[in-house]
Amino acid sequence: MKRRIFLRHGLAAAAAALAPLPLLAASQEDAVAVFLASSFPDMQGQSVPLSTYAGRPLVVNFWATWCAPCVKEMPDLDALSRKYTDMTFVGIGVDSQANIERFLQKVQVSYPLLVAGHGGVQIMKTLGNRKGGLPYTVIFDADSKVARDILGQVDPDDLDAYLASL
Repeated sequence: MKRRIFLRHGLAAAAAALAPLPLLAASQEDAVAVFLASSFPDMQGQSVPLSTYAGRPLVVNFWATWCAPCVKEMPDLDALSRKYTDMTFVGIGVDSQANIERFLQKVQVSYPLLVAGHGGVQIMKTLGNRKGGLPYTVIFDADSKVARDILGQVDPDDLDAYLASL
């Protein structure tokens, strides 16, 4: 009897956790459209719609404070964000805001950081990262189409050359 109650409550909790995820789309194109229409809180807790970045290339980097390759690539992404001022770079933390705030006391970046929490893994999966691994970088062109995605730590020279071609 206890097991049945546990399973019922566990399934209800899982369904509730997935309910707010709007990225359950029919195609990757639909998922991208929904993602770019989404909002995430910034480090001050203010909701930032990704649509504010439309009309120019956008580099979105999913990362977490506990992910060593994520932390290692952040200075490279920061340098590229300062080099390509006609593009927008955004970091989306697959972590808690408190962890990100503590992290930023040690490592700072000049591009905006938004918080997806642990639900960010599902968001990455709908964008094409089927393994849900971190770091995961998605590059959108000026028409908000996925131009390229990178699972794992970026190679700064390769990314630099690619961004220069956009």
